[in-house]
Amino acid sequence: MTEKLFYKDSHLSKFDAEVLSCVRAKRQQVKDSFGRLDGKAGEYYEIELDRTAFFPEGGGQYADTGVLYMADDDTCGLDETARKKVQVLDVRERNGRIFHITDGFIEAKTAVKGSIDWEERFMKMQQHTGEHIVSGLIHAAYGYNNVGFHLGSEDCTMDFDGEITEEELRRIEAEANKAVWKNLKVFTHYPKKEELSQIEYRSKIEIEGQVRIIEIPGYDCCACCAPHVTYTGEIGLIKLVGMQRYKGGVRVTMLCGGRAMADYALKQKQAKEISAMLCAKENELTDAVAHLQKELAEKKTELAEKEQELIRCKAEQIPESEQIVCIFPEGIQGDSLRILMNAVLEKNRKLCAVFSGNDAAGYRYMIGSRDVDVRNMAKELNAAFEGRGGGRPEMVQGTVRGTEEELQNWILRKAEEL
Repeated sequence: MTEKLFYKDSHLSKFDAEVLSCVRAKRQQVKDSFGRLDGKAGEYYEIELDRTAFFPEGGGQYADTGVLYMADDDTCGLDETARKKVQVLDVRERNGRIFHITDGFIEAKTAVKGSIDWEERFMKMQQHTGEHIVSGLIHAAYGYNNVGFHLGSEDCTMDFDGEITEEELRRIEAEANKAVWKNLKVFTHYPKKEELSQIEYRSKIEIEGQVRIIEIPGYDCCACCAPHVTYTGEIGLIKLVGMQRYKGGVRVTMLCGGRAMADYALKQKQAKEISAMLCAKENELTDAVAHLQKELAEKKTELAEKEQELIRCKAEQIPESEQIVCIFPEGIQGDSLRILMNAVLEKNRKLCAVFSGNDAAGYRYMIGSRDVDVRNMAKELNAAFEGRGGGRPEMVQGTVRGTEEELQNWILRKAEEL
């Protein structure tokens, strides 16, 4: 059994230990969902220490990372960067023994000094303790359970088995931050088996061995295996930044501490940039965007009216004597092709084919007639020009590849056969 120093002191970042064993890691032991490992066997080693401050993957969060230094290295008195070392890329627990996945070999019985990535560890403690506060508040207010927790490399998500409104979520966030400001002591309890039935706590599931209870007085009491901050004030800030419906309940996305500050800094920077673009104050951006949307809608309506006028002009320019019309108008796309085709057919023409595009990228086409079935023509056109499409007897549409000259000649020739 490995001595778990992270339970004795969650803020311990450096420690002394001895290597018990070091073997090449098997393929199934180097899979990693956070991108630290590429999953190739033979390139990583599995080191077991007699004691460690590295927390293994578990409890919904990924493992600590850091470095193991050779304590007996001749450069031991120098800066740590000069010592011989291996990177700890992942940590796993099996049957009470903790194994460190590293990028280098260290012989058994070697004395080492471990150094965890403290910034990463502290960030995870902020998120995890923040999750306990939020989950405890939601459970107390609505009776919902946290049925899924994931502390990822970018954010933290919590899945609850009931729905919460946006307004309710804002109230939960406000109450959660009050818990932070109170700077409450976070207690860790190891109750005896006979005492557990007398304790009200979340996550009451069958757990083998000693149950570890994390208590935040007045806010939460829950079984948990992960390291936590010592006082709630260390969390700094709790922001619930997203919520979506998920499996009959909701999934809430949360950022705490440094992550929340980084998110705020990014959004503030973006707000300043948008403010400059719109020539509006930051606290008036919503009104400015609404005004911009209104102007855009008006411009779109105006543009549509002018496009309709342009289409009518194009249709009027075609000589009435032409019964077969094949045109390649510029600046007309989408539904305007159909509108132009119908405008031409209103003049009692036999057939109208409208193409939009260019020789290099290909063309979108629309062919219509009030007198003949144009579906066979479309089928032959597609076969001749690598096309796709179809439609009704009176109108077909699709895409083809070819030159304007080739397509026009083909349409005029085939139309004569109808």
